[in-house]
Amino acid sequence: MTEPHASTALPLYLRVAAALRDDLAGGVIPSGARLPSERSLVHRFGVNRQTVRSALRLLRDEGLVVTERRGTFAAPAAAPGSWPAAAAGSGLLDFPVAVAGADRVVEASVGWEPAPEGTAALLGLLPGESALVHRHRVLGPDGALEHGALSRFSRYALAEVPELARYRRAEARPVRRPDLRPVYRWMHRAGLRLTRRESVGVALPSVAAYLTVHREVYDQHGHVLEVTDIRFAPQSAPLTYEFTA
Repeated sequence: MTEPHASTALPLYLRVAAALRDDLAGGVIPSGARLPSERSLVHRFGVNRQTVRSALRLLRDEGLVVTERRGTFAAPAAAPGSWPAAAAGSGLLDFPVAVAGADRVVEASVGWEPAPEGTAALLGLLPGESALVHRHRVLGPDGALEHGALSRFSRYALAEVPELARYRRAEARPVRRPDLRPVYRWMHRAGLRLTRRESVGVALPSVAAYLTVHREVYDQHGHVLEVTDIRFAPQSAPLTYEFTA
């Protein structure tokens, strides 16, 4: 059996979940097979029962396992043509939409994608683990990118914000308009007090320069809720920020 990942910076339940996720992905626990009992997992990982239950709850949220009266089982493989299960890897949770207006096109999509190493650490994810991602782009009259944003959300944000919770992998289904722009209102409504840290820079590639904004959003307890990277073309200036306290 695979042992928990060695990183001591991660909470115990995340390390237990990672080891079980490896077992599921590698076929050590086949599709439809029953997982070891909570008592067996407590003994295997040297943790308490609540840690095991938290790890199993996370795997249920990801759609990797199902729990019933007889115990917890590896989720069955998705039937051909059905909505992809979480175990299948990253993918869209919403159909991409494009809305035209005022000679511009707005594109948006929501899905799960592996986070880069540095961002994964900020979000409390294991290397290569997927995060909920929202992409938003505005294209000008000539089809060129005026600005685009890519936001990644932490597991904590999905747990605390009901409007984000519907995108959890075990429950998500396609919707017509993937729009997470009101997310800060949702966070405030959930009782979270936000701190936003932004770094503004200029990228100078060989083709054309552009403005970059890196944003990290924290709650009042220091939990990272969101990491967003924004890119602006020079012709989209001036740039205006509006913050709600």
